[in-house]
Amino acid sequence: MDKRDFLRTLGAGTLGVALSPALRAQLQAMSPAALAQDDPFWGQLRGRYTLVPEYINLESGYFSMQSQPVLESFVGHVRRINRDAQRYMRTLMVADKARVQRRLAGVAGCSAEELIITRNTTESLDTVISGFDWREGDHAVMASCDYGAMLDHFAQQARRYRISNTIIDLPLHPASDEEIVDLYAAAITDRTRLLMVCHIVNITGQVLPVRKIAAMAQARGVQVLVDGAHAFAQMDFKIPDLGVDYYGASLHKWLGTPIGAGILYVKKDRIAELWPMYGDPSFAQDDIRKLNHTGTHPCHTDLGIEDAILFHEQIGVARKQARLKYLQEYWTKQVRGGPKFVLNTPESPDRTCAIANVGIEGIPPGVLARRLFDEHKIFTVAIDRPEAGVSGVRVTPHLYTTTGELDSLVRALKAIAA
Repeated sequence: MDKRDFLRTLGAGTLGVALSPALRAQLQAMSPAALAQDDPFWGQLRGRYTLVPEYINLESGYFSMQSQPVLESFVGHVRRINRDAQRYMRTLMVADKARVQRRLAGVAGCSAEELIITRNTTESLDTVISGFDWREGDHAVMASCDYGAMLDHFAQQARRYRISNTIIDLPLHPASDEEIVDLYAAAITDRTRLLMVCHIVNITGQVLPVRKIAAMAQARGVQVLVDGAHAFAQMDFKIPDLGVDYYGASLHKWLGTPIGAGILYVKKDRIAELWPMYGDPSFAQDDIRKLNHTGTHPCHTDLGIEDAILFHEQIGVARKQARLKYLQEYWTKQVRGGPKFVLNTPESPDRTCAIANVGIEGIPPGVLARRLFDEHKIFTVAIDRPEAGVSGVRVTPHLYTTTGELDSLVRALKAIAA
C-alpha cells in the first residue's frame, strides 16, 4: 500500500486530518526550531492521540502510544489477518515483511540487507551478544548505566565462555566528549573484542558521543554494539554514519508502532561472523535473514510498522527532535539549580533530547513517583540505580505533551520539595 492509498483508506477524521494541507503548509513554512515552540500546532497534533484525562502521562520512555490513526489501521490489520488466516501467512506474509523491512532500512539509512525486524532492543542486542564467537579469555566493555538486561546477558556469557567484562562508570555531567571517550578507551585491553554503548542512556536521557567512541574502538580492533532503544525515531541521524558494527532499537518507543517491534542493524561484513540464535539452514552465512527465524509471530505488528513510518515521516524527524528537546528544556530549566533538586541529566543541549531525570534530596525515587501521582496526578517512573549514581524519577514527554502539563509538573516538584 503506498502513501496515497494509506491516507485514502484511513479517510476523514484520522491521519489525513492530522496533517491537513494547512498543517503541512505550516510545517514547510517554519524551521524545526521555530515550530518546536508553536504550541497551537502541537495542540492540533495532540488530537490524534487518545489520552487518559484522569492524569498527566510523562512516562513515554517505556513505550510511546500509537497515534489513533496508526492504531485504527493496526486493528484493521489484525482483523484482516484473522479473516484471511492461513492463506495470508502462507502466501503474503513473507513479501509484506520484506517490504516493511525495506521501508525501515530507508528510515535507518542503511541497506535492507543489513537490517531485520525484531521484537525489541533486548532481543536485538542479545542476538549479537549470544551470536558472538566468544573464546575463553575474551573481554568486553560496557557501562554501569547500560540497560540491565544486556548487562545480565554479558554476565551470562562470561560464565558460559569464561570471558571477562569491564563495567565503567560514566559522569552524569561530562565536561566534554573526550572525557567519555577516554573512559571507554582506558577499559580496552589487548583481549577486548566487543564494546557496548548506549546512544541515549535510558535512565538519564544523556546522549553519548557514539561516533567518536566507535572511531576510537575500531582503531584498536574492537567491534561496537549500540543500544539505540531511545534514539531511533527520536533523533535525526542515519545508522551507517555512526560507524558502528551493530545497532539495536525498539520501534514501539519513538516510532510509535504497535508494541513488540524492533530492529537489528548488522554491518554487512559482520553478518557471516554471527551465530543465529535458532538454527535455519535456508539462508547463507552472510544473509542477515539467518538471524530472523521467529516461528509463528504476530505479523499484523509488522504491518503496523509501515503505518507508523508514514505518520512519523509526515511530521519529520528533525521537527520531532526539536519539539522533544524543547519540551525537556522547558521544564528542566525551571528546576535546575533550585533548592533540593538534583538533575541527573546534562544541561548541554548537545547531550540531551526528550528524557530527563530529577531527584529531590531526602526523598527516595519510589516515594517521589508515588507522591507525584497520588497528590498531583502526574505519572512518571522511579529510577534507583546507585551503581550508576542515579536516583530520581524519569520524566519523558511526547509530542502530545503540552507546556501546560509541564508547568503542572514543575509546580508539583516545587511543592514536594518545599
